[in-house]
Amino acid sequence: MTDKPATPGKTAFANWRDYIIYIGFVAIFLIFAVTLGDRGFLDPNNLLNIIRQTAIIAVVSVTMTFVLSTGEIDLSVGAVAGLASVVTAMAIDQFGIAGGILCGLGTGVLVGAVNGWLTTAVGIPSFLTTLAMMGIARGAAMWVSGTAAIPILSKTYTGIFGAGNLGPVPSLLIWVLVIGIAGHIVLRRTTFGRQVLATGGNETAARYSGVNTASIKFRVLMLSSIAAALAGMLYAGRLHSGRFQFGEGDELSIIAAAVLGGTSLFGGAGTVIGSIMGALMIGLINNGLVLMGLEFSQQLIARGAIIIIAVAISQARRR
Repeated sequence: MTDKPATPGKTAFANWRDYIIYIGFVAIFLIFAVTLGDRGFLDPNNLLNIIRQTAIIAVVSVTMTFVLSTGEIDLSVGAVAGLASVVTAMAIDQFGIAGGILCGLGTGVLVGAVNGWLTTAVGIPSFLTTLAMMGIARGAAMWVSGTAAIPILSKTYTGIFGAGNLGPVPSLLIWVLVIGIAGHIVLRRTTFGRQVLATGGNETAARYSGVNTASIKFRVLMLSSIAAALAGMLYAGRLHSGRFQFGEGDELSIIAAAVLGGTSLFGGAGTVIGSIMGALMIGLINNGLVLMGLEFSQQLIARGAIIIIAVAISQARRR
């Protein structure tokens, strides 16, 4: 029996929904440009601020795309960012910039290894593993820092990690471009990327076809924690200090950005470029609502409604 061919109308509609994140981004941008143009929305400094405010979310959303595409989830990324910022700041004070970078990234490697081992070897669902790790990482950051901010005085470090510019281009944008391009190539052009999608699409079938699904899940959880640690280092560089509060609540924005961009929560489908666009859309919405002068409670309502509508449309094509 052959499948019934799709009608032209249905095919066109499906293709339209494939690009909903880009259509939505342009539509929201144009609406804000028209309605908020006199309030500085189109000012170059404001547009650069949107990029700076969303860049760190965008960086982690790249690796979250891999995690979600395998059918797993990582709720610890925000807390790991805070812990890594504190560890990096303390290590810079003791060992210099190189030592700080190694310790910061090492924090991500350690947390990722624990998350991956508990999920793949012990068999604890990643939701519970990373939820527990969220509390552990947050508590560890508060403990080692004494809940105080740890200042970073190195201008070289802050220039590279978040606070500097290469000409008119913020260093944060460069980080997003480099990691985004690398993530896109890995997911779409490599064997590892195909195995990630296969694992999330049908784990049993992937296993029978020779894919080591446990290893794939371990590696994506490791990548997620390393990216979260990098996010903490970028927070520390941008704000010249390490604080346990950095990254608090970011896990929700990161997951929302990935799903908004077209990555399935159930695995098997993901797009790095879409996730980055999702992060930018969230930043765009936040900025526009602030310029509108809405109260914080009203911003939360409007932001949530817009995201729900966009995700509902983009995920409808997965059914």
